[in-house]
Amino acid sequence: MSTSEAVAVVQVIDTDRYPLTEPGSRAWQDIVSRTRAELRETGCSVLADFVRPELRAVLESECARIAPSAYSRVELVNAYNIATDTPLPEGHPGNTIMERGNAFVARDQIPASSIIQQLYTSREFQRFVADCFALPELHELADPLSGLTLNVIAPGRAHPWHFDVNEFTVSMLTQEAEEGGVFEYCPGIRSATDENFGDVRAVLAGEGGHLVRELTLRPGDLQLFQGRFALHRVATVRGDTARHSAIFAYSERPGVIGSPERTRQLFGRVLPEHLGQAVRGDRLLD
Repeated sequence: MSTSEAVAVVQVIDTDRYPLTEPGSRAWQDIVSRTRAELRETGCSVLADFVRPELRAVLESECARIAPSAYSRVELVNAYNIATDTPLPEGHPGNTIMERGNAFVARDQIPASSIIQQLYTSREFQRFVADCFALPELHELADPLSGLTLNVIAPGRAHPWHFDVNEFTVSMLTQEAEEGGVFEYCPGIRSATDENFGDVRAVLAGEGGHLVRELTLRPGDLQLFQGRFALHRVATVRGDTARHSAIFAYSERPGVIGSPERTRQLFGRVLPEHLGQAVRGDRLLD
């Protein structure tokens, strides 16, 4: 890590609580051990107050400035983010259609100087996240649009039940909704080898409440999440304030790029990189 990169990490992160500049230290090991235990148990861990208190207003304002650039389109989707007219067997959970009203600012619209870009590209941050997930290393997505995004959910809108395309998701709430906007998830509802359509169908039908957990997040909290295998959503936002969250997407494998269909859904456009033979992490539906 370069000197300038180290300075950026120290300036942004509360290193008294989260010693990213001291890999392997006792404090590092304690945090990593706790995080791994939570990920094993629920597939999710929250590192509260990850960003220094004095920078949370900066974090919020930086993201609020780019939020109007979000691609916004209310549309009908399914939990797998495949075309809704895809031929599927009767009773398949992919036949459950939901309204998606959230919007995304793509990575190529996020300034390199912003806090969230500094974190996403920081090798110390990546090393820490990889260690928390008990992985030798993680890679930034090769996707020029979806590696780092800002998720914007306006009042009256929601991000319905879905799976992430990447194995591991790291996110940070940057602006809290006035009401609603609760994060809900079903840890480990599927695996790389088992779609578990029965339980997914039950949750989508409102009959799988025992599988659903709720999570309270605050701006500046870092959330580590195994979203590839956990069905999850953000409930409808209420009040006058939109919900903003930065999504840092990493993969165990280099070169991972989203499918053209999903990319168009999220950003309203595709780039040449999306039209080639993309590297995918598994053979799940999406």
